[in-house]
Amino acid sequence: MNRLSKEDTKILEHLIYLPLLLTVLERDYQQAKTTPFKLNQVYLNLIEHTMKKVQDDLKGFKEKMRQKKIKLIKGNLDKNFTEYHYYVANYHEVHRFANTELKANTEKLLSYYLFKENDVF
Repeated sequence: MNRLSKEDTKILEHLIYLPLLLTVLERDYQQAKTTPFKLNQVYLNLIEHTMKKVQDDLKGFKEKMRQKKIKLIKGNLDKNFTEYHYYVANYHEVHRFANTELKANTEKLLSYYLFKENDVF
């Protein structure tokens, strides 16, 4: 039974996916630094700009998390699933996400930040 509001769910999902996206962008940035593009700085600037937008949004969601007294803890993970513990107003829920789902949603979020496509969540 899901007792979380849509707003709480949105906050928690962003607190899961935005750090994943930052990890992807950081790896891409490191890769782009060593890849011999003809106009390398353009790609580095694009990744840096995107990372700043993601970091700003993550900061906003963390503030909402503090205001609403929400806590998110990453639980067990294996090669197929990652578990997250949601704590909202003395209520605890455990959610398991397929790693393929995490990857697909992180890709959608990256497309959103790069191209401002439709809202992802």
